[in-house]
This record gives sequence, structure tokens and C-alpha cells, in this order.
Amino acid sequence: MESTLVKKSNIEIGIGLSEESLNGVIKILNNVLCDEYVLYTKTRNYHWNVIGPQFHDRHEFFQEQYEILDEIIDEVAERTRQLNGKSLGTLQEFVEYSRIKESPGEYPDDMKMISNLLSDHEKIIQTLRKNADECEEPYHDMGTNDFLIGVMEKHEKMAWMLRAHLENNS
Repeated sequence: MESTLVKKSNIEIGIGLSEESLNGVIKILNNVLCDEYVLYTKTRNYHWNVIGPQFHDRHEFFQEQYEILDEIIDEVAERTRQLNGKSLGTLQEFVEYSRIKESPGEYPDDMKMISNLLSDHEKIIQTLRKNADECEEPYHDMGTNDFLIGVMEKHEKMAWMLRAHLENNS
């Protein structure tokens, strides 16, 4: 029986990857999808709930960040489908399989919001490095390896932007 993280289409594909490799990569991609969606939701929450003298700038900044995350989410789900997998798509699955944790009922100040998001991006970056390596070896999927490196680079840029906001206030 397939795990929740690895559901596949009924039509087989012949792209030079073994069944084991496809299953491993689909599992990685669905975990990444869950991480991205929880981070997207957390960033959107901060966009809605930020207050303070920097409200307008922070509100727009968080919007820029969640819009990038929205694009990443779609790309990850589509990459899963390209490999004949099914993408997870429920809130329950996203929360259950994400390595990013939510903080229900907490409404920190804007600088703590930025710090929290930076920590989450750095965790995702570290995970994506490991995931990209796994896609290369043992799964021999250089396409997904390259794809995940591109996603990691987007997170590195977002983390840099978050860090820049923290440096102005240290």
C-alpha cells in the first residue's frame, strides 16, 4: 500500500527512473509542498496581522514574500505531477507532513514575525539542500535535483531580504 506522501497516477511513465526512484522523489516533493504551504500560510497570517509604525512597509513586504511562496507551491505540485505522482492538497495533510510548525493564537510584533519567518526559511533551505542531494544520489533524478536547487535559491533570496529587515533594527 502506498503511503500518503506517495500516490501515483495509474498511467506508467518511461523517463528513465526506477519505480523506487520515482516513489522517493515524489515523497520528497510532497514533503516540500507541505513545508511551502505552511510557510505561505504563516506569511499570509503575518501580512494580515502586522501592526506598528512600519505597518505599510511590512504589510507590503509580507505580501511580496507570500506571492513568491504561492508560485513555489504551484511549481512543486506541478513537478510532482510531471513525475506521475499525486500532489497532496488538503490543509490536514499540509500540517501533518510539514516540518514547519504553526503558532496558532500568537500575534508577535513585526520584528518577531520577521525573525520567525527567517528561521523557517533557513530550515527549509537546509532541508532542500539534503533533498537535492537525495534526488541526485540515491534516486538519480537530476531534473528534480536542479529544480530543488532553484527553489532553494529563491528561499536564500527571501531569507536575505528578511535578514536585511532585522539588521536595520539591531
